[in-house]
Amino acid sequence: MRKTILQFALLAVAFAMVLSACGTAPTAAPVASEAPAVTQAPVVTEAPTVAPTAAPFTFGILLVGPYNDQGWSQATYEGAQYAEKQLGGKLVYIDKVNPADRPGTTASQLAEQLVNQGAKLVIFNSDDMKDEALKFAQANPDIYVIGASLDWTWKDGKNYKESPNQTDIMGRMEYGKMIAGCAAALTTQTGKIGYLGPLINDETRRLASSAYLGAKYCWTNYLGKNAADLKFKVTWIGFWFNIPGVTSDPTQVADEFFNSGYDVVLSGIDTTEASKEAAKSAASGKKAWAIPYDYVGSCEAAPDVCLGVPYFNWGPAFAATIKTASDGTWKSNFQWNAPDWKDINNKDTSAVGFVKGKALSADAGANVDKFIAELAGGLNLWTGPINLQDGTAYLKDGEVGTDLQVWYLPQLLKGMEGQSVSQ
Repeated sequence: MRKTILQFALLAVAFAMVLSACGTAPTAAPVASEAPAVTQAPVVTEAPTVAPTAAPFTFGILLVGPYNDQGWSQATYEGAQYAEKQLGGKLVYIDKVNPADRPGTTASQLAEQLVNQGAKLVIFNSDDMKDEALKFAQANPDIYVIGASLDWTWKDGKNYKESPNQTDIMGRMEYGKMIAGCAAALTTQTGKIGYLGPLINDETRRLASSAYLGAKYCWTNYLGKNAADLKFKVTWIGFWFNIPGVTSDPTQVADEFFNSGYDVVLSGIDTTEASKEAAKSAASGKKAWAIPYDYVGSCEAAPDVCLGVPYFNWGPAFAATIKTASDGTWKSNFQWNAPDWKDINNKDTSAVGFVKGKALSADAGANVDKFIAELAGGLNLWTGPINLQDGTAYLKDGEVGTDLQVWYLPQLLKGMEGQSVSQ
C-alpha cells in the first residue's frame, strides 16, 4: 500500500490549482462479481495476445512519480506499455501525480483528463491515490479502474468497499524482499544491514520485515551464524521519494548507514539514492553494497555495488485484466500475485522477480539460487514462532501466517531496529 499523510502539510503551503475535465463515458457498465480467495500458492497470470483492431481500446495510467524514475513508477509504466503492446491498445498517462509536483490537484481530477483523451480504464498506480481511486470508481461506474497495491476489492480484507468497476492488483513482493535480505546477509562483512524505508504503513512494514526474515534465515542456515549477531535497522524518510523540505533526505540517510558500519543498504523507496551512495562509499575505499527496489533495470544506477534487485513485473496482470474490460468479460476482483516459480524472471508469467547483480559473489549467488529453490519448494518464512517488535507473540511455533496477518502486519518484528508506527 502506498499512502502518505504528507498531503495535508504539502497542501497548506501549495498554490491552489483546480483542474477539471469532463468526458463521455462508455455505455457498457462493468459486471460485479465475488473477489476470488487469495492463497499463498503462486498465481501465474498468462498475458493474453490480442491482434490490433481499427479502434484500439484506450486506457490510462496515473503515476505517482516520474515515468522514468528507475523505480515503482517506471515499473508500472512499462507494465502498462507491455499491456498496450500485447492488446494492440492505446496508452495515455500522466506522471508526477503527487501533492508536491501538482499542488491543489487531485488524482481523480487527473483521471478525468485521461477519460477526456478516450480512456475507458484508468490505472491508479499508488496507495498515495487510494482514496481518490475509490472516489473516481464510484463516481464513474462506466469507467474501469485498476488500483495498483490497493485492497478495496479484497472481500476478506479490512478495507473492503463494493466497487464493481474496480480491480486491485499487487505482486507478492514479500518473496522478492526475502531474496534481497538473503543476498544482503550472505554479503555483509560487518553483520549490519540498513534498510532505507519510505513511509510507514502495512505494506512497508511487511516488506521490510520480509527482508529481515530472509536475511536471518540465510545468516543462520547458510552461514551458521547466531541470529543475535545480525543487526537490521530501518530508517524511514517519510514518503516514496525525496521531497526537499518535507521528507528526510535519502542521500543523507544512506550516508549515515555507510558511515556507521552498515555495509549493505536495502532500498524500500522508489529512487536510487542507496545505490549511488554505496558507489561513492566504495570509491572512497569502503566495503559497501546496495540492493535497489521495484524496477528490473535499477542496478544500472550503480552496477559495481549492486547485489541484485527485487522487482515487480506488472505487464501480465495488467494485460489480462485490461483484456476483460475490452472484451466485456470484466469481473471485479483482488489479485495478490506470486512469482512463477518455474522461472521468476519470465516476463510473460511472473509477477515478481529477482535479478542478481554484478557485485554478488559466485558463492553468495549460488546460495541465493538455493534459497529461491527452497521458496519455490514451499519454504514459508512467515511461520512461527514470530514475535512483534514490542515482544508480543504474533505467530505461535509452527503457525503459518494468514494473508490477513501478513498484509496487515501491525509492527516490525523482534530483532529489527526502527520505528513501527508513525509519530
